[in-house]
Parts: sequence; C-alpha cells; structure tokens
Amino acid sequence: MKRIPVPRYVLVVIALLVMYSLTYFITPQVVYIDTQSNEVISKDSLPPTKQGPTPQVPDTGAAAAVVGANDAKNDVQPEVQIEVSKEDPSKPKGPIKQFAEPDPPFTDKVKATFVTLARNKELYDLIKAIRGVEDRFNRKFHYDWVFLNDEPFTQEFKDLTSAIVSGKSKYGTIPKEHWSYPDWIDKEKAAESRRKMKEEKIIYGDSESYRHMCRFESGFFWQNELLDEYDWYWRVEPGIQIHCDLDYDLFRYMQDNDKVYGFTISIHEFRKTIPTLWDHTKEFLKLHPEHVAKNNFMDFISNDNGETYNLCHFWSNFEVASLNFWRSKAYRDYFEYLDKTGGFFYERWGDAPIHSIAASLFLPKDKIHYFEDVGYNHGVYTQCPLNDKFRYEHRCACKPDSDFTFRGYSCGKRYYDMMGLTRPVEWSKFQ
Repeated sequence: MKRIPVPRYVLVVIALLVMYSLTYFITPQVVYIDTQSNEVISKDSLPPTKQGPTPQVPDTGAAAAVVGANDAKNDVQPEVQIEVSKEDPSKPKGPIKQFAEPDPPFTDKVKATFVTLARNKELYDLIKAIRGVEDRFNRKFHYDWVFLNDEPFTQEFKDLTSAIVSGKSKYGTIPKEHWSYPDWIDKEKAAESRRKMKEEKIIYGDSESYRHMCRFESGFFWQNELLDEYDWYWRVEPGIQIHCDLDYDLFRYMQDNDKVYGFTISIHEFRKTIPTLWDHTKEFLKLHPEHVAKNNFMDFISNDNGETYNLCHFWSNFEVASLNFWRSKAYRDYFEYLDKTGGFFYERWGDAPIHSIAASLFLPKDKIHYFEDVGYNHGVYTQCPLNDKFRYEHRCACKPDSDFTFRGYSCGKRYYDMMGLTRPVEWSKFQ
C-alpha cells in the first residue's frame, strides 16, 4: 500500500506542539531557600503570583534552588544549585550547615565579656573549652570574648575562635611592660630562686613564663584597653569543661544580687610557693587599714584572726567577677605594694591567692558567691552538683563521685561554715 506523503512543514508543526505541551505540563520543581537561615521555605508560605505555573522568587533576600525534573529516558537524579543572594555575599557556596545555629541574642545583657589568656599553640585545647561554654551558656546570651596573648595571634587562631564564639571576638597583644621583668627585679636572684624550686620539685618552680602569667593575671589583665567598656568578666582557660546547662545569665545574677566575686572551686595553695606573701600582706594592712572591709571574710583565709594564712583560696582559672573591683584603689594599692617586693619572681606567687586574699579582706563576705550549679572541671579537680534531680534537669555530664568541694584538700567545708551556709544533704557521701 502506498504511503500518503506528509509535507515536512506539517511534521515541524506537530513537533512544536508536542514540545510546547511538555514544557507546559511538566514543570520543574522549585525549592526556595532562605539565605539567612539556610532553611527551605514552604511553597504555601509564599505570596500568590501571576507569573504562571512556575512561581517567581519573592523579593525577600531568599535565593531559589531550582531542581530539574527527572529525565525519564536516562533516569538521571536532579541537580541542586544554590545561589547566594546579593544581599549576603559572605554566605559560602556549597552544602548547607547541618549543626544547630545559636539561639537569638539575649537582649537584657549587662556590660560583660569572657576573657582568655592563651597562646597560639593552645588553640585546639581552647576550642573545646569555648565550644563547651557556648553550648552550655553563651549560645543563649551571645556575650563577647576577649583573647589576650603575649605574642600576636595567628590568623588561624582568629578565624577558628571567631567562627565558634556567638558574640564579638576581640584580640589583643599584651604590652611588653606587662609581661617582662620590672626594673627593680634582680634577675640573678630570680634565676637562683627558680633553680632551687626546680630542685625541690615545686610545680612550675623553674618556669619564667608562669611567673609572668601570674603577675599579669594579678595586676594587668583588667588594665587592657579591650576591657575598658566592660564591668564584668568570666575567665576561661584552655582545657576547661562546663558540665551543666546554665539557663540563666550569670553576669546578670552577679549584678542584680550585688555580688562582686564568683568562683566554683576552692583549694589550698602550696606553702613553698608563697612563703612571705602573708607577711607582706600584714605589712600592707598596717599601712592601709582603711581598705579592710567591715564584715569581711578573714575567717575563710585565716584560722587565727589574721595571724597566719591557712592557704585557702578560690581557684582563679574560673572567675565571674567585677572588673571594677580590680580597678578600685584598694586593690591597686595592694597589687602595687606586692609587686615592689619582687615576690612574683623571687618566690612563685600565684594570682589565685592574691585575688582571694584581696576579695576576702577588701569586700564584705556577702559580696562573694559560690556557683554550685556550674559543673566545672580544670585538670584533676571537678565541681559537680551533688543532687541527682538537679543534674538530670540540667543535663550535667559529671559524676558526683568526682566532686572536689568537700574533699580533704579543698576549702569547701570551711567556706560553707564560715559563710554560715547549710551543706548539701548529700555532702557526707562525697567527702
């Protein structure tokens, strides 16, 4: 049978009609992604459009990710393309982040910041500590973070820490005069002291840098210009851990309750590191009796009304405290007096006993606060809430068996007794 010839133009018309039908009825799926949150925007939440079956991108800064229809012939999976909006060029191209974003910033903040003294080589120990503080506390409040170093920070240090901190990150290099020998120090005498302490196997006994650090933390960190705009600080060191969720603002608590100095762990100092510290302190008090506060906490640091020092101090690697206290005339006078004696270099005075003695003598004792709810660890010592119900509710990751508060070398029992506080019901099980 002879086929009826079909004009070529008729075939072209039929092909065009088929292509038109396919483009009309088979439309690609369109997914909208918010460039601020990286979340998919529901189609139902978009405003109505008059542009046909394919909605247009709303002018809200969101970028469209167009998913091509499956190629039925080749069974090819659709490709996803993400366009970064012009309004936010800093957004990286690539996969969407899968970890949880920080909570919206808390608006009722006080003038406070975290402070960390660290070296570049401590970055990865520090990152773990920052991540813990952010997850347990600061993701809710977005407080700033000040980093200090006796050498310039590397770009890697700045990039990584600023990526994790939810507030503003600030970086400062310590002035040479705050991290060097003052003019009045006999360096040969200081070197001889370090040699003897090394022979006696005193921890950090032969370390010059440790002595500079203790002097800096005692008398200079609060003078750094990066801290001028703040009233409060929380000290964080590399390697520390926060074990419990902190659902309230510790800075706000201190300010609203008229507190000045907060701590988590108290401990006895090594006597051989501070053989003359208390003698010099008594001499200072004779010269400046006006600095001694009424209703002070002398009974915490002395068992005989000030004749001797019992070595109790607040462990200063965790402090939530008022910068204005260190800026006060009483503390400035005390530090300057101690500094002139050379004890930071001829002995091995730590900032912890100096801070503790000052707080105990120059403040009424009700200005000092024990944070029993933090769940804090530094090195071999841990503070862990003893109440089971509290630990469960605050998702604490510490064992009460590890709590140091009422152990023999701790000063926790004396703190509770001299402050007139009732010890926790569970305390006797963990002493």
